[in-house]
Formats: sequence, structure tokens, C-alpha cells
Amino acid sequence: MATVFLGIGSNLGDRRANIEKALGLLREDKEISVEAVSDLMETEPVGGPAGQGNYLNGAARIRTELLPLALLSRLKAIERRLGRQKAEPNSPRPMDLDILFYDDVIIVEGKNLHIPHPRMHARGFVLEPLSQIASDWVHPRLQKTVRGLYEDLIREGHRQTAGT
Repeated sequence: MATVFLGIGSNLGDRRANIEKALGLLREDKEISVEAVSDLMETEPVGGPAGQGNYLNGAARIRTELLPLALLSRLKAIERRLGRQKAEPNSPRPMDLDILFYDDVIIVEGKNLHIPHPRMHARGFVLEPLSQIASDWVHPRLQKTVRGLYEDLIREGHRQTAGT
């Protein structure tokens, strides 16, 4: 079984309900075991169109035997089921599920999937909740813990959060 960390976010509709529904759908999947979920935090959007609402963001630790692309397919199906439509990057969305880590797997040149998530180390809204459930997890490319990456980001003044 692989240990996988997911980023979870929503900034359209009832954000908390969207996240709870997504977690419920993950828990219903017989091939996925949800082991831990961080607190949710409100964050300002990064990029995308002006005027969009704040996000609720969190992170989850799951265990699965699904291979990365099969897991990605399940996550995209949950996003669609909760109303996400194909849109521009960083656009508002009712649900966003991202694979942050999949064990210590590295997929750099994937067409639809990059593991670890290529921008997570620069995003406080990812690292802050992730540090609650994976503070000692080592980024396989950067060879730093999640906690170390988050502390680096804070020192650089790039927390990117609007508060809780």
C-alpha cells in the first residue's frame, strides 16, 4: 500500500461542504483509506482571475494500492462529481484535489501528472496544512522535510495565507 498526501481546496459554493463531500467520497472508495485530515484554513487565491473568493484548503493522508494515474483518475472523477468543469489554471473551483506525494515516487515528465507536486514547496497554503499531518515527510527531490520547507517559506515571507 502506498502512502499518499493530497492537497484539498475549494473556493466556490459551500466550500466546507464541498470538502466534506470529497472526503466522504474518498472514504467510500474501497481502494482508498483516509488516514488523516488536516485542519482547514482560509487562504487568498494565488493567480487566476481577480475577484474570486478565498479558498478553504487542507491536506489528507491516504493509503491505496491504486497506481498514481489510476488514483488521479479517481480524484478527477470526484472533482467532476462536485461540479468542477475544465477551466483555466488557477480559476475558481468547487473542488480541487492534488496528489502532493505518492510514497517517494518521482514523476517529472508526466503528461498529466507530476509527483511530487511541482509547486507545493513554494505554496504556504499547501505546506501549512500538510505540515500538520506530514511534518517529518521528506520531499524526495528537495531532500527537506515538509516542516523544513514550510519554515523556509515563512522565513522568505511567502506564507500566502489569509488566516484561519
